[in-house]
Order: sequence, then C-alpha cells, then structure tokens
Amino acid sequence: MTHAEAVLWFNVLLFLHVVAQFRDNGRQQWPVPYRRFDRRPDVDSYCEALYPFCPTGDRDGRIPFMRDSDLISVYRLQTPVWEFKYGDLLGEIHIMHDAIGFSSSDTGANYTMEWYELFQLGNCTFPHIRPEAYAPFWCNQGAACFFKGIDDLHWSQNGTLEKIGELKGSEFNDMAQWVQDDNETGIYYETWTVRSDPSPNATVWFESYDCSQFVHRTYRKLTELGAKLSSRSKTNYTKIYLYSGEPTYLGNDSAIFGQPALKNLALDIRKFYHTFRPHQSFLDFALSLLEAYKKVVLDKSFYLYYNFEYWRLPMKPPYVQITYEEVPLP
Repeated sequence: MTHAEAVLWFNVLLFLHVVAQFRDNGRQQWPVPYRRFDRRPDVDSYCEALYPFCPTGDRDGRIPFMRDSDLISVYRLQTPVWEFKYGDLLGEIHIMHDAIGFSSSDTGANYTMEWYELFQLGNCTFPHIRPEAYAPFWCNQGAACFFKGIDDLHWSQNGTLEKIGELKGSEFNDMAQWVQDDNETGIYYETWTVRSDPSPNATVWFESYDCSQFVHRTYRKLTELGAKLSSRSKTNYTKIYLYSGEPTYLGNDSAIFGQPALKNLALDIRKFYHTFRPHQSFLDFALSLLEAYKKVVLDKSFYLYYNFEYWRLPMKPPYVQITYEEVPLP
C-alpha cells in the first residue's frame, strides 16, 4: 500500500468513526426524520412513466379557490392499486391506494386529491443500474395531484367511497395552501416502513412516505383547521414492513461511490439493486428471486435508500410483511 492509499484509508475510517460516534452518542433519532427540501427539483429526462402523472390535473398543482361561505364535503377514498387494470386482484392481498374527495355545495363540483409516484411504484422502490453511471439512479419523486371529478365506480366498486366530514370554504382554502407547501418540500416517495419486530412496542427505524401518509397528514391538518371527521367503517391502510436490527449508516452517493476505498461496498450495493432491476425475462426474474432470497433471508442484509443516503439493514424474521391495519381518524 502506498503512502497516498494509506492516508486515504485513514481518512475514510476516521470519517466512518466520527459518523458512528455521532450516532451512538444518543443523537440518532428513531425513526429517522424524513428530509424536507426548499423546493422541488426538475425531473431528469431519463425517468419515464408507464402512465402519465396526474394527466387531468393542473400542471402547476394549483387548487381551485372556494368561497368562504361554501360548505365542502370530505370523502375517504380507497381502491386496490392499479384497479383500473387488474380490478380487485391486488385488493385480495390488501395493497390499496388512498385519496381524498371533496364536493362543493355552492357549485356541485367534485374533486379528487391524491399523492403518488411520478414514475410508478417500482421506480420509487428500487433504482436503475445504468452502465454509464456508477451510483444507482433513482426516479423516486412523488407529488400531490388535484383534479376535477370523483370516479364513483373506480373507488366504490372494490374499495371505499365514504363521506367522513364537512369543512368551510375558508378552511378548504387554508388546506389548499398547506398542500402546496407540503408538496414543494416533501418530494420523494418511500415504500418501506422499517421496524425492529412486529410487536406493538417495536422500534420504528424508518417511516414510509406514500399515498396513505399524505392522507393521514391531510386529515390531521383538516382537524387542526376545525373539521370534524368520522367514519362508520374501519379505517384500514396498507403498510409494507421490513424487519431489521438497528440500521447502520453508510453515507450518500458521493461518500460511497466517489471513494476508491469503498469500492467493495459500492459494488455490493450495485449488485444488490441489480437483482430488482425492471424489464427482466421470466428466467432472469426467477433467478433474481433466488438471489433476493439469499441476500435478504440467508445473508440477512438489505440496503435501504432514505433521505438520499444509504443504510444497511441487518434483516430478521419475518423479514417482509404486508399488513392492512387500522389507523383511526384524528
């Protein structure tokens, strides 16, 4: 090893030691707070959606202004993911999409508001491994979509369309401003909730940031503004859990993929995500499932990308679980 290589190794180890000390001295907060941004960045042209995002909504995300005296009905909306293509198939395993509906008593106009991935769920859950880019490439933005109309059949046939409350026009306008601010600062989608175990008192390491979390935040905001919300049915929502011991912080793209000394870690992360690459043949997909089983269950390891930083999860049984659990209205 040359002197320059030795110095580089020493600096990398010193950096990792400082990070570990910082996080072990009681300063690491669990769950890790979701990072907010000053503004939403432009979308990279490499990212392409199979289905266009918010095709009938306002391009700038604007929400109509309501008269202060208007009375707005609020609806809880839920349907199986990709119901328009697969019907109730994903509903059978409780993989549901959530939204909120509004109806103006003054105009009779109905509106739907939802928050979802710009480039579909797979792109938000796993990155692209590009030959010309060393670091994995993520298309993981999510955003709010507000558009006119409520597709009654889409929501009610295999899901839920239920009036849960009312609010004044002025309260709706305050909510609309909050949605704009929330949408500009919360920019990326996170599929996984990571916990220490399935028990009620488990430690939550990372929270998801998805359609149902947006609905929960909006319900809380409506309650703060004075709305009274209630439901005649159980308000259940989909959660996708990973179970692990305490996560280990690894660093961001430049720290991992820009350091020759961390080449082995960088290659292992690329190899891990290559297993979950899109557009695989049936044979490749079968082989990838075996490789994923080996990595997650046998090797008990998972790389999580959160706040544009990588973490290693020491996986533990039951490893992965989809639940449909009740979250009461505020």
